Amino acid sequence: MDNFIVSARKYRPATFDTVVGQQHITVTLKNAIKNNQLAQAFLFCGPRGVGKTTCARILAKTINCEHLRDDVEACGECDSCKSFQNGNSFSIHELDAASNNSVDDIRNLIDQVRIPPQTGKYKIYIIDEVHMLSQQAFNAFLKTLEEPPSYAIFILATTEKHKILPTILSRCQIFDFNRIKVADMANHLASIAEKEGISHDADGLHMIAQKADGGLRDALSMFDQIVSFSNKQVTYQAVIDNLNILDYEYYFRLTDAILKEDASSALLILDEILAHGFEGSHFIGGLSSHFRDLLVAKEPATLKLLDTSDTIRQRYLQQSTEVSSGVLLSALNIANQCEINYRTSKNQRLQVELALLKMCHLAAAIQLAKNGVTTFPEREAAEKKKPHEPVGGEADQQPTSAATTQMPAREPVVQTPPATQATPDPPSPVPDHRSPITHHRSPVPDPQPRSWGQVKLGNIIPDLNKVFEERQEVAEADEPELLSGEAREPFNHDQLLKEWHAVADKLKAENKINLFTLMTANAPQLLADFKVGVTVENPIQQDLLNLSKIDILNELRVKLRNFTIDLVPIEVANDVVRKPYTAQEKYQAMVAKNPALDVLRKTFNLGLE
Repeated sequence: MDNFIVSARKYRPATFDTVVGQQHITVTLKNAIKNNQLAQAFLFCGPRGVGKTTCARILAKTINCEHLRDDVEACGECDSCKSFQNGNSFSIHELDAASNNSVDDIRNLIDQVRIPPQTGKYKIYIIDEVHMLSQQAFNAFLKTLEEPPSYAIFILATTEKHKILPTILSRCQIFDFNRIKVADMANHLASIAEKEGISHDADGLHMIAQKADGGLRDALSMFDQIVSFSNKQVTYQAVIDNLNILDYEYYFRLTDAILKEDASSALLILDEILAHGFEGSHFIGGLSSHFRDLLVAKEPATLKLLDTSDTIRQRYLQQSTEVSSGVLLSALNIANQCEINYRTSKNQRLQVELALLKMCHLAAAIQLAKNGVTTFPEREAAEKKKPHEPVGGEADQQPTSAATTQMPAREPVVQTPPATQATPDPPSPVPDHRSPITHHRSPVPDPQPRSWGQVKLGNIIPDLNKVFEERQEVAEADEPELLSGEAREPFNHDQLLKEWHAVADKLKAENKINLFTLMTANAPQLLADFKVGVTVENPIQQDLLNLSKIDILNELRVKLRNFTIDLVPIEVANDVVRKPYTAQEKYQAMVAKNPALDVLRKTFNLGLE
């Protein structure tokens, strides 16, 4: 029984023309040999398994070939080529820097460089994994690398170019190897399968090439594994069974369930996937890639970005016509958020299921936004209970103030539920002399329910926030007087205190303790032109007030119906004893009471926290 040779060794390229996917490098090297413009040092860098060491060996063999062919390839028949192929060449030396990385190893190499080649024109040194050399070894190698003998050529190979000293990089011609394309790898695997008499299909070979992630050596190793597993029948099903790859079919079925808004089917498909041993993070990442491929397939210009076989590409083209770009973008956003939350979640399966449920409701939510529907059954039920309640509620029955007695009488604005077009009440005999909020505009729903509906839908579909922002701009256009700051309903100090403490209690419930302390430590002062004075005891409180000013004003202006309210910081007078706030201030106050505390701190060299 003959010894088995793996495909990565058996079909290792022996000439420049047989190198896969690195034409930009092979053409450059062949032209350098043809024009006799060889550098003294080359650096081949790139990912694993893309042909760095292979190209270095081909270059070394071609340089010393005694009968170079017209296409600048080694003949493979001269004594130099045969000795290299047999592994006993005296002119070509390979050094593994991973195991020979000391200064002594480099010094031995330098001593060998001084000896001219016995056969061939050049003495070539291939140093693999050169980034593993120590700092001292690099320094010892510098002088020889910069000024080697005319017959010496160094070829360095590495997967981590950033670990090599800049002084080494500046002395080499650098060649960056690319990841090998999926199509090139699939074609190379197909040619090997034909030579070996192995049955195969294009989908299976494409799946192996995608799994290899640009490394041909990895692809050949997986190819040998599949051949053994499937008894020389490399099929798509054999590949996904052996390499633990999630089948495309799951993603296509799941997308169909999302389009049909069939949440139960989506959850059952997820359960089937998890039952096969796949992780939820693996599934959600693959689903994101599937949505990305559907987006790519929607445009002919980007179709070339789809790295799949022709059969799978046709399925992508078909399904991309059934789903809109808006749904795909929203689903991608939901999947991306799920991936972020997945790592830190205690119930990881629930995160994936919640993402699928959101995706199943995408189409309906987008349609609601297009139709301009922002109400929900809960809101309609609440409105049916009070179909004729005025916007202002009980505030409409309050007596008028002297500042607004000259305004014309207007009937109360009546809100009608969308489901039942109720007739408005007849004009009230009590004139409404409130603020200009209700003047010169047609009846509109209360803005508070609108924002409530917006937030609820936004929680379900985060990607529709932009749609609701546009609808909010339309709603704001219906209330020019409210948003332009013309509402100036007067209020007294008691009303201010009531709403001020209500806002403070809300901030406390949101765990904003520092801001709550600032608002409740001193009572606010009602100044002229509806300005509210807030006492600040130190710069830290003043910065906190400036940061939170907008949020406080948004609450006060709406509740007091006055959009000219502004907050003004009032600093504590110098003669007023100020409460210590920072750690330094508290320490100074304690030292003032007991000076021995400062002696204790200095004695033991203590600090403040």
